[in-house]
Amino acid sequence: MKIMFKVFSLFIVFSLSAEELELGAALPLADVKMTDISGENISLNDAKGDSGLLVIFTCNTCPWVIAWEDRYVELANVYKSKGVGMIAVNSNEKQFDSVESMEEMKFHAEEKGYNFFYTMDPGSKLAYKFGATRTPHVFLFNYKDKLVYRGAIDDNARKPKKIENTYLADAIDNMLTGKTIDPASTKALGCSIKFKN
Repeated sequence: MKIMFKVFSLFIVFSLSAEELELGAALPLADVKMTDISGENISLNDAKGDSGLLVIFTCNTCPWVIAWEDRYVELANVYKSKGVGMIAVNSNEKQFDSVESMEEMKFHAEEKGYNFFYTMDPGSKLAYKFGATRTPHVFLFNYKDKLVYRGAIDDNARKPKKIENTYLADAIDNMLTGKTIDPASTKALGCSIKFKN
């Protein structure tokens, strides 16, 4: 009976988190406050810029994040000055009392030179609502708070010199210039988000 319950619980969690937010959807849970590494309470509305918002579901420990996160910093350097706000969200609630604690987040962010908000998502509320399942998993919203791109940062986490498609940077550039974003959706690759239940 216990095994059946666990399997059912896993199915429920997967079902809740498997459906990615639809392209064109409005920015969800925009006013929900989350604790940032600065100690301030930050919402998505607080993080967004005049031209849009980039939301990255991430963590401290995933090898895929570690391979990609230098590009988080580069993206912030290029696009924050162009009005694109940026926020990284840690939804690994199962590990909030260990490797994904706020103290570990602060240490990690300082070590990696994060220049954007990095918040904790209690109850993984945002991850469920966005349909985020991986770290990293990115969602780009335009100035009207509409989702215009979701998925991966680029096509080569491990070997930056061999990148052929800079999906996210291209999407941001096209968003800023009013051009069509193609592809507007790619497959997010990374570690699974560690939901608590």
